[in-house]
Amino acid sequence: MAGTGPPEEGRYGERVFRPGDRGEDDRIDLGALTYDDTTMARLRQLGVGPGWTCLEVGAGTGTVARRLLGEAGVERVLAVDRDVRFLAAHPVPGLSTLQADITAEGFSPGLFRLVHARFVLMHLPSPQRLVSRLAGLLAPGGVLVVSDAVDLTTDSAPVTPYTQAIAAMWQGLRDSIGTDVSQVPRRPDQLRAAGLEPVAAEIHVPPLLPGSAISRFWADTWDRARTAMVATGLVDDARLDEAVRYLDSPGCTGLSPGMLTAWGWKPESAPSP
Repeated sequence: MAGTGPPEEGRYGERVFRPGDRGEDDRIDLGALTYDDTTMARLRQLGVGPGWTCLEVGAGTGTVARRLLGEAGVERVLAVDRDVRFLAAHPVPGLSTLQADITAEGFSPGLFRLVHARFVLMHLPSPQRLVSRLAGLLAPGGVLVVSDAVDLTTDSAPVTPYTQAIAAMWQGLRDSIGTDVSQVPRRPDQLRAAGLEPVAAEIHVPPLLPGSAISRFWADTWDRARTAMVATGLVDDARLDEAVRYLDSPGCTGLSPGMLTAWGWKPESAPSP
């Protein structure tokens, strides 16, 4: 997942968040514990259900793909990731996997009623091009749903160990693997530019509570991205350790990065000239 940073930049899953690292599946599942209920509620409200064919992009450990089959009762799900080891570990009827890079020119797995990508586009270059590519995988009347992180630690937020760690994380990930959350609020416009309508969006912000899945997710994420974070000069190891303790304390008042979800529909038929 190469980005747009300096020449030494890597790819998601190579320099950081490597699937082969011990516990990476557990880190992903902490995110799933935090966001899956919100994701599934939105997909069900959009009508996803029996008879639907679904493409799950960047499927991770496959929690959403399996819930689409088990709870929403969709017909089938194709789960795509650059590394499918976690998907292969939990097979279920109706779920097929594809090891592929969606940035590759030859990526064309077919047409689907639902195309869903969560926390994927933020790590990739040229999000507008990729939104258009994913929109092109929709069957007529299908819906594209994309979710990415939005940074809520604005300049007016109090300076705390947490806000300093979040700032170092976003800069460190951008420098090392090209992650860019600055354009995430533009997702609805990008969907519209891809020819989808109507388009809408919402934001979910999980509370940071001591011992919660989201707090543990960020602590683990910082640990795995520690080298990139310290390299920014915004934090050192001691300050980062302090941020982890602060995150697990009752005194933590920070706002977790939100999950912005945007969706847009492919028209049933092309408009008349």
